[in-house]
Amino acid sequence: MNTTSTIDIIAIARQLAADFATRAEEADKQAKLPSEDVKALTESGYVLMSVPREYGGMGLTLKECVEAQLELAKGSTSSAMVAGMQIHMFGNVSENRPWSEAAFERMSRAAVAGGLFNTAASEPTLGSPSRGGAFETNAVRSDVGWVINGHKTWTTGGKHLTHIVVRLDVEGESAVIVIPANTPGVEWVETWGNGLSLRASDSHDVYFKDVVVPEENLLERGKRDDKTPNAWFPMIMAAVYLGTAIAARDAVIQFGLERIPTALGKPITTLPKIQRQIGEIDLALMASRALMLEVASQWTGDERSKGLFPRIAAAKHMATETANMVTDKALQIAGGTSLTRDLPLERFFRDTRAGLMQPPSGDTALEIVGRGAIEQISKKMSEQDTA
Repeated sequence: MNTTSTIDIIAIARQLAADFATRAEEADKQAKLPSEDVKALTESGYVLMSVPREYGGMGLTLKECVEAQLELAKGSTSSAMVAGMQIHMFGNVSENRPWSEAAFERMSRAAVAGGLFNTAASEPTLGSPSRGGAFETNAVRSDVGWVINGHKTWTTGGKHLTHIVVRLDVEGESAVIVIPANTPGVEWVETWGNGLSLRASDSHDVYFKDVVVPEENLLERGKRDDKTPNAWFPMIMAAVYLGTAIAARDAVIQFGLERIPTALGKPITTLPKIQRQIGEIDLALMASRALMLEVASQWTGDERSKGLFPRIAAAKHMATETANMVTDKALQIAGGTSLTRDLPLERFFRDTRAGLMQPPSGDTALEIVGRGAIEQISKKMSEQDTA
């Protein structure tokens, strides 16, 4: 595993995507994450991309992980999202090390042994954890360890998870505790499946009812003092949506080549209007992919990366906006057939909408970009004044 190269992981991603694509439509209809997809992700080692090499993972860079996710998402947005949750978590923790080294090694070794991880932060009344607020889920110290009670929403991976990394309250402080998913008192309620996007991601609700874990499962307590902002979450998630848009581009071009109306007598791709629309799609995808990979390649994960976060926000915002534009235009090109399940385009269209909700999103992302630009010019002006 330690010698896996970028070329190898992209080859694995493409193989997995081709396999996932054979089940993606039925998985979306049934609103179920295929167990075959989860098995393939863990057995191939794909979800170990960001686990450190010293603990048995691949230790790949953010750019390498983004490139792989762009390929994987072409097969199934939902399954790529499940993979992305573990990849971004280990990537960010590897950089900032908010957990003790012993705890991080335990978690890494568990992943290498075939574990599937996700964080659980969102709650029904909390809204987005990125905007602050106190957790209602809590842990109380007892003679046997920590006793946990609470309710988390949008826990992608559902019953396929082996470890749930829970953000919660401990004696009035924000904390993180890992809960093995087979612990007594962990109860899943299948609330997902009828939503607009990611129907096959098993992003269900999970309840903790007097769940007991040992003291050592407390990974963090108090305010996290990260060396650098979390670039992994926005970049890995954005790659999923952009990869889905690339799949939509490929699918609509194939449809156009095969679509021969009797009145035209040749493929609709011969029409200048269709060519222009596809050109608009390609231009947007080229620009968004180039920005994403350029920014990811510059990310070093240390103090020098702090000033790069506005570009991370820009890349994420551009990727999700592009994905939505591309999938919308793909529907227009294909016409009425695109509204049916005869083509995967309506699924791609639905899935990319979820990217608009993940942070940093909308005005928040643009404000981050704007502040970064203002600070850059302000600093330059100050340097000129003192020269």
